[in-house]
Amino acid sequence: MEKILQIMRRLRDPENGCPWDLEQSFASIVPHTIEEAYEVADCVERGALDELPGELGDLLFQVVFYSQLGREQGLFDFEDVTAVLAKKLTQRHPHVFADAPVLDANAQAQRWEEYKAAEREQANDGAQLSELDGVPRDMPALTRAKKLQQRASRVGFDWPRIVGVRAKVLEEFGELDAAIEEEASAEIEEEFGDLLFACVNWARHLGVEPESALRAASRKFERRFNYIERTISASGDSLSETSLERMDALWDAVKQIEKSDRKPG
Repeated sequence: MEKILQIMRRLRDPENGCPWDLEQSFASIVPHTIEEAYEVADCVERGALDELPGELGDLLFQVVFYSQLGREQGLFDFEDVTAVLAKKLTQRHPHVFADAPVLDANAQAQRWEEYKAAEREQANDGAQLSELDGVPRDMPALTRAKKLQQRASRVGFDWPRIVGVRAKVLEEFGELDAAIEEEASAEIEEEFGDLLFACVNWARHLGVEPESALRAASRKFERRFNYIERTISASGDSLSETSLERMDALWDAVKQIEKSDRKPG
């Protein structure tokens, strides 16, 4: 780790450092941090674990970069980052580092959120304004919706049974259909957002991670569309001149191939 920190200091050396690294700021490297986090997620979801060490290293470099910027501005350094992390992990796991009773995973997740809430309240000098405070606005929309719902659920604002969530989704479908029929463009966008929010809530009650589910659906679409492209190209035809009926038939064909591949034996 010390070697990595030394490399980072060299990259930011005012006289002999890297011009690109010297131009960066806290704000400018945020997009890179988000990109690296998604590349880690992509490796895991593709099962490409041989690529994971490299992607994790890229993500770690982002932490090192922020720490170097903090060090240069006299705000914090890498040791401060790790010290805060160690304290946080110890405090949030009293069943491991203290004498608190051992909880199951669900109860532990609930306690984790309670610890985070207490930390936010302490940071605000006891003036917690809302249960929803601290949910980053720049989070991916599906993830942020789920997080807000989890926060509200913690204080009892939630559907007691999943049948109610499903009914809410159908209700939002109806309201969207009504807005479409009235050709009210502003209301269509609002109702579509309400429908997405309700679907995220349904996913949460089903134990489905909405971001992961949508990424998987996108990969499936990509895989099947690539099959259509390859098949049409192999026949010597142009995709843009192929009829929708033929493309639909190929789509159904690749679905059947995938189903057969999933069958045991």
